[in-house]
Amino acid sequence: MAIEIRPATVFEDVRTMVGPKRANATACWCLTYRLGSKENAALRGPARGERVASIMEQDPVGVLAYDGDEVVGWAAVARRSETSFARSRSIPKVDELDVWSVWCIRVRPGYRGRGISYSLLAGAVEYARSQGAPAIEGYPLDNRGEKIDTTMAYVGTRALFEKTGFHKAADTTSVLCGFPRVLMRHDLE
Repeated sequence: MAIEIRPATVFEDVRTMVGPKRANATACWCLTYRLGSKENAALRGPARGERVASIMEQDPVGVLAYDGDEVVGWAAVARRSETSFARSRSIPKVDELDVWSVWCIRVRPGYRGRGISYSLLAGAVEYARSQGAPAIEGYPLDNRGEKIDTTMAYVGTRALFEKTGFHKAADTTSVLCGFPRVLMRHDLE
């Protein structure tokens, strides 16, 4: 299996990875960290997908993993200044660099356990680098090898980030699924 990572520019492929199964469902669409809390809470049903489409008119909303023509994975990546992490009280700002953030990594069932998460994270790093980012951050769980609920695994684990060239830059006060989140960073300059 040769996995190819591409910028997320095809709406239907993004929908496959982060859209709901029912058109009127209010699913994440990976907007929780991309939008302010008021706008995020106000968007319901199809309006969430429409908002993703409007963002995609300006820039890709992340990167997608493909096995041939089949989309098999997703990673959300954008400038931190364009996300709610820019205003977070629980995830610190390390310095004044215009860093990018990667906050969601998903692999479709049937493709998990094949290393696609590593490819997605490496692809997010390369995409941020291609856009001139001086560094990229992630905020994964520090689960110390303990099993985590797969619905909460979307932020990744410290081990995943370390194996992809990131280093711990700071502790956070954020906790997800009972595990602390750490600020991991990959310098690109």
